Amino acid sequence: MSRAVFFTFFTLACIFISAVHALPVPALDKRDTYEGRGTYYQTGLGACGYTDNNSDPIVAVSHLIYGDGGYCNQWVQITNTANGVTKSAQVRDKCQGCGSSDLDMSPSLFQSLGASLSQGVLQIDWEFSS
Repeated sequence: MSRAVFFTFFTLACIFISAVHALPVPALDKRDTYEGRGTYYQTGLGACGYTDNNSDPIVAVSHLIYGDGGYCNQWVQITNTANGVTKSAQVRDKCQGCGSSDLDMSPSLFQSLGASLSQGVLQIDWEFSS
C-alpha cells in the first residue's frame, strides 16, 4: 500500500512541476526611458552590417548599450524634449563618442524632430519599442 501512496504522490508532484514550468515568462522590459543628447552623422556602412542612406530613419546607439549588437534592427521611439515631436527609428550602428543615453541620428531623422542641422545637438528622451 505504501508503494501506491508513493506512486500517487510522485505522479502529482510531476504534474505540479510541469504545470509550473508551463507558465508564461514575461518578456524583458525594454521600456526604460533614456534621457540624453541627440546628434546627427553621415550614414553609410554601420556596425550592424547594413549600408544606410542619410534619408533613412536610423540611429546609432552608444557603444555602452550596443554591446555585441543585440539591439541591431530594434526600433526606438525618440522625443525632442524642446518641442514634443516624436519619431521612430531603427538601430543600425553604434556611436563610439556618445554617452550612455545619447543617440546619433541620420540627418533626415534629426531634422524630422524639428531641429536644424546647424543646431547640431538636441535634448531627447527615447526608449526601445516593443
